[in-house]
Parts: sequence; C-alpha cells; structure tokens
Amino acid sequence: MCTVTSGDGTPIAYRRSGDGPPVILVGGALNTAESDAPLAKLLAPRFDVITYDRRGRGASGESGPYAVERETEDLAALLDVVGGSASVYGISSGAALVLEATAAGLPITQFALYEPPYATDPADLPGNAAYRERLADLLARGRRGEAVELFLSLVGMVPEMIARMRRSPMWPDLAALAHTLAYDNAVLGPGLIPADRLATITTRAMVVDGGASPPPLRAAARAVARALPRGRHRTLTGQTHEVAPHVLAPVLEEFFAA
Repeated sequence: MCTVTSGDGTPIAYRRSGDGPPVILVGGALNTAESDAPLAKLLAPRFDVITYDRRGRGASGESGPYAVERETEDLAALLDVVGGSASVYGISSGAALVLEATAAGLPITQFALYEPPYATDPADLPGNAAYRERLADLLARGRRGEAVELFLSLVGMVPEMIARMRRSPMWPDLAALAHTLAYDNAVLGPGLIPADRLATITTRAMVVDGGASPPPLRAAARAVARALPRGRHRTLTGQTHEVAPHVLAPVLEEFFAA
C-alpha cells in the first residue's frame, strides 16, 4: 500500500488500480481497503480507483481525538493524490462521510451513495442514543468484542450468526476495528437526515438502495436523494445492505461515465 499524509500529519494508507478518470471508494463500518477490493477490481478497467483504510483502520494511523473534520481532511489528501478532484462512492457510514466532505466544499465532481444509515423517524433517536452510550461504555472498558457484537445486533444480525462470527478467523480483525465504530457514529451526527445541510450540495449525485434491504434503510436512501438538489434514486432488485460488487459495479460505471 502507498501512504499520503493528511492535514494533521496522520498517514493514510491507500491502494490504487486501473486507468481512467479517478474514483475514490469510501468504506463503511468495520471496512478497510481490503473490503472494497472486489468492487475496485471490477471498476479498474474503466477508472483509476483508489481504496483506502479510513483513519484508525488497517495500515492508516490516527492522531489526537477523533473529529469528522479530520476524516474530511483525509479524503482531501486522497483527492490531491489523484490530481485535485474525483468521483467518489461511499457505502453506509462512508456514504455519510462523502456527504459531509462534499458539503464542506471538497472538489468532489460527482458522488454515488449506497444506503446511508440515517434515521427518518424521530422515534428512532432514543434507541440511537442508547446505542451510543452503550458503545462508549464498552470501548472505555476495553470490551472490543462486545462492542462489535453490539453493532452487529444493531444492524439486525441474529445471535446465532454473531456467535459463528466470533468463532471465525475474521473476528480478531473485526475486534481490532471496534474503536472506529464510535467514529462512524460521529459521522452520522444526531442520526436524522441533515436535510438542510444536504440542500446546500449542488453536486451531481445518485443514492442507491437494495430491494431486499430493511425498510428503514430504503426509506433513508429515498429521503437523502430527495434532499439533494441534483440527487437521483435507484434500487437494485434483490440486493441487501451487503450489496454484491458485480451488481453494483455496472451501475456505478454507468453513472460515473455519463
């Protein structure tokens, strides 16, 4: 992997593949550059694709207390790597980060999002607050595995599946990323869609959801698309939050190449 130095001196590790107009992929919770490798491989014949370890993950570093602004600076450093501007794709909390970065004025020429996990119902906010408090408590006590379990339960994974994951070889890697779950939560802010902030974004945008995803995620995708002045919405039939790269890649290619 290569590294670029972010605004506060933090090294951000990234991979670059392919040739063509630049596209940066921004992963979601518990994701690293490796998570985006299958999608990057499919896009590389048409684009110059950057995947990276977000701050505090994998081979990337972190400096001082976390702030969303520092992650925005990380993305700015990657934009400099590819010549100053690029198309950007973000999934889940990575989608929320793309929105924050674009609203902050980064030179993102167009962006695509997959299921930004905002709440659309204020009634969900107390549950979100309880999750934040429990997550903070577990991380403060070094209960990294329990923090990952808490997150997996939040996103709808059943206890039996979580138990199988705990016994799998991938579990230590997930536990190593547990502290970044708090970072993902910070990117989402209070939890509701920041409609007023999104209304200031005039960048060409596409928001995608999966036809088999939970209704709250689908509702959020539609609402985000409506809030963006140049937003469009698209549903991928049969897909869930774990979208298949071979289904998503042609959709991104069509949008970014238009």
